[in-house]
Amino acid sequence: MNEISRVGAGARFLLTLAAFVIVVAGLRAAESIIIPVLVSVFLAILCVPAVSWLRSHRVPTIISVVLVVLVMMGVIAGFAAIVGGSINQFTDAVPRYQERFNSVATSITGWLGQHNVKLKGVDVFNTFSPSSILGMLGGALKGLVSALSNTVLVLLTLVFILFEAAGLPSKLRAALGDANADLGRFSAMTKQVQQYLVIKTALSLVTGLVIGVWLAILGIDFAILWGFLAFILNYIPNIGSIVAAVPAVLLAFIQFGVGKAILATVAYLVVNTILGNVVEPAMMGRRLGLSTLVVFLSLVFWGWVWGPIGMLLSVPLTMVLKISLEHSDDLRWLAILLDSSSRVSRDQT
Repeated sequence: MNEISRVGAGARFLLTLAAFVIVVAGLRAAESIIIPVLVSVFLAILCVPAVSWLRSHRVPTIISVVLVVLVMMGVIAGFAAIVGGSINQFTDAVPRYQERFNSVATSITGWLGQHNVKLKGVDVFNTFSPSSILGMLGGALKGLVSALSNTVLVLLTLVFILFEAAGLPSKLRAALGDANADLGRFSAMTKQVQQYLVIKTALSLVTGLVIGVWLAILGIDFAILWGFLAFILNYIPNIGSIVAAVPAVLLAFIQFGVGKAILATVAYLVVNTILGNVVEPAMMGRRLGLSTLVVFLSLVFWGWVWGPIGMLLSVPLTMVLKISLEHSDDLRWLAILLDSSSRVSRDQT
């Protein structure tokens, strides 16, 4: 009997593994459809509070949705115009920065040679040259642009989701066959996902704004671009802030030398330490945290599935998964494994 049970458990494991492989293959094959829909869903989650606020002030649903979508379109268009112009200007300026960088690299190599330090087999300067940084930056932003390229699909999906959100509770009760069904657990899960995305977006905006203003005060070129990059990559904890800092610090070094490069580095450290380690846990609660290992593995997995846009969405997707697992009696143990602390609150309703 035990032998049969072991065989059954092994078969279930293989079946689960096969299903997982099929699902992942489907996600990769349907990237062009899934990515715009996911972007629409995240935008809708951010827009729902504004729509609800307008409806609570007796603004009709249609007008509320149209107003919020128009504001969202204006914000996205503004970001695209400003950042797109900065990227074009930065591309034109790369040869000038490359020339300055080569001069600095030659000086450093000569100084090291005078002190008998040889960089044999080490290609550090080529790795961190402006052209290399531009290539990495272009690759990272390419995925974001491609996700937003199908604007019509994103906006239509966003509008339909916002219209459906108003009547979703009644539809769920109708589907359950109970007009008085308790949707407390579903509401709690939805509010936590919404709370995470809204707070994370607000803190990312503050991060990008402070970084951009600080770099502008230092006189570093393209401060708006680096602020936008800090805003986008702040969705990726730990790793994102480091990646966002590299091009700005390198440019500060090329423009002004070590002094302002250090000041730029300090700005990134201070902003990300205060907002990431003090303000964010205080606003979200440490229970909503993910372990560093989970963040890294989700970054690798979703980056492999969907490229740069997958890396950008990796942490929000994993956080949504974790919050969903917390509200499942059978799978809450998985949420505990994903959590940054050793326990997860069990008083979910």
